Amino acid sequence: MSGPAGGTARAATTTDVVCLGESMVTFLPSQPGRLADVPSFGRGIGGAESNVACALAAAGHRAAWVGRVGADGFGDHLVETIGGYGVDTSAVRRDPVRPTGIYFRTATDRGAGAHEVAYYRAGSAASAMSPANVPYEEVFAGRVLHLSGITAALSADCLELLRELTAPRPGRPLVSFDVNHRPHLWRGGPDDASVLLELARRADLVFVGEDEAEEAWGIVGAEAIRAVLPEPSVVVVKRGSAGATVFSGLRPGPRSSNAGEAETVTPVPALRVDVVAAVGAGDAFAAGFLSATLRGLPVRDRVRHGHLMAAAVLTVPGDLTEPPARDHADRLVALDDEAWGRLRLGPGWTAADRAPEEVRTP
Repeated sequence: MSGPAGGTARAATTTDVVCLGESMVTFLPSQPGRLADVPSFGRGIGGAESNVACALAAAGHRAAWVGRVGADGFGDHLVETIGGYGVDTSAVRRDPVRPTGIYFRTATDRGAGAHEVAYYRAGSAASAMSPANVPYEEVFAGRVLHLSGITAALSADCLELLRELTAPRPGRPLVSFDVNHRPHLWRGGPDDASVLLELARRADLVFVGEDEAEEAWGIVGAEAIRAVLPEPSVVVVKRGSAGATVFSGLRPGPRSSNAGEAETVTPVPALRVDVVAAVGAGDAFAAGFLSATLRGLPVRDRVRHGHLMAAAVLTVPGDLTEPPARDHADRLVALDDEAWGRLRLGPGWTAADRAPEEVRTP
């Protein structure tokens, strides 16, 4: 296979999902409080795309992560830890000059006013990803290629890479794009709103939160979001505690073979969850939705699997956790609407091997 200019079709593959993006070593606080007051930190990993890859691999899928890390101990830790989840890391490249990115965060919710994050990623190995140094055969080797708007914000080269990967080409895998708007990453760079809209409109499947759509594009409501994203065949609008609304089906336009076919709009309520830490939930939701998509499940069930995967992460302190067993998740997804609405999941629920009605917490 040639690079981006070649446009040749990809070969047959046994990989389900390839996730490309930056992963960093995360330092988690030993106690609540300001970064200035926290005495020590535990080490973990963080990165939207690698989080998705790890969750998919833990759920039994063949997932690969493509990234760039430094030739340092932190790079070793990332590759070994992500690989430990069963993710194929053979396409990860080591940069002999640039370091692996790291960051520190407080224990509070990302949306809280007291939340602090200190990033040390400027000039990182991942920011040097470009169309010239990414292994295209590995990137296009899966049934799905999962990307996010975070990568586009890292550097001009990374943005050009995202434009290449989302460009129409023969044999392109299904491109999944999580908007993941992070305003602090775009300061002094290009116009984040137009860039993210451009990339999202070139994808096949888009994940976007109502809050980030309002922040980035000034758009309010799921219908308005779909109106500015007419091209993707599936748009998943995440609505926080209200759940998610999915727009799916063929629409009139350049990608539709049946112009005029009615689109399906599927709202799915969220679960009640006893939250331990609100980090990594969006990545987990994407992994759950992609997992169910790969299995060919109905749209409602795809969203419910996304909610369950997110609930697994929300009930642990870090960004990653072991997902519920597939048969366990399938039993919960199959509940009728009333029973689904009664569910309330707390810490430890993923280990339960019980009837669905017994998963509720008091």
